[in-house]
Amino acid sequence: MDPETGVLKGFPKKESWRTTLILAYQSLGVVYGDLSTSPLYVYKSTFAEDIRHSETNEEIYGVLSFVFWTITLVPLLKYVLIVLRADDNGEGGTFALYSKLCRHARVSFLPNVQVVDEEISAYKKDGFDQPEKSIGSKLKSTLEKHKVLQRVLLVLALIGTCMVIGDGVLTPAISVFSAVSGLELSMSKEHHKYVEVPVACIVLLCLFALQHYGTHRVGFLFAPIIMTWLLCISAIGVYNIFHWNPHVYQALSPYYMYTFLKKTQRGGWMSLGGILLCITGSEAMFADLGHFSQLSIKIAFTSVVYPS
Repeated sequence: MDPETGVLKGFPKKESWRTTLILAYQSLGVVYGDLSTSPLYVYKSTFAEDIRHSETNEEIYGVLSFVFWTITLVPLLKYVLIVLRADDNGEGGTFALYSKLCRHARVSFLPNVQVVDEEISAYKKDGFDQPEKSIGSKLKSTLEKHKVLQRVLLVLALIGTCMVIGDGVLTPAISVFSAVSGLELSMSKEHHKYVEVPVACIVLLCLFALQHYGTHRVGFLFAPIIMTWLLCISAIGVYNIFHWNPHVYQALSPYYMYTFLKKTQRGGWMSLGGILLCITGSEAMFADLGHFSQLSIKIAFTSVVYPS
């Protein structure tokens, strides 16, 4: 906005549906690659050696119930409905949240507000003043008064960024290694132990070598692969439901989560770390927001990834 004339300059046009659908298609290859391949190792990691399932399949239902509700509560409710709205001029991620807080409250240790920004932020129109007694105003004044809270906020932003970086380093190795470990079904143990690690390293080198081509090309390259993968596991899942156990829909009831923990006791609590693997990569929905748009990420998840 021009502070002198009050006229908006360069107001971004709304994206067409064609552009949004193309971005949604590209996001499958960039944003949802990790989240879509999580089924590779969730059940294998959850069922530890000390957990055995009975003939009633209550343990199977319990794990499936945990997986379903974890995917529903975190990626769908948390990210799609809440977190994606907290963008910083279209950018997402931990630093984007911190930058947004610094512009609305004086909590930054470096001067990041220009004189023009201060004039605009201090502008008030009669009848539209925010009540000073609101929770947001109280929290803002509290953060501005206490330097300790400002340092804590900065440390949390740095820790959150480090966790995303660590996740980005570790999860590709876990995903690729888990996929390559499937070769043991067609190879002997003597040959498999010499093949598994080198093949995983070669695949990882090839994947990271493609990164410099940019999001646009990488998205179009990997989107059909992820789409094919999701369609395959969907078709296999539907076939197995009707062929083996049509009553598996009962696992949607949270009651089986309680039954699972009651029967497995300590082993069940320890196995919850494996359940968490089903949402690895969901943070990319917000971190990669700058490459796409809110609507495209929401469309891709709700129409393809979540149902699959």
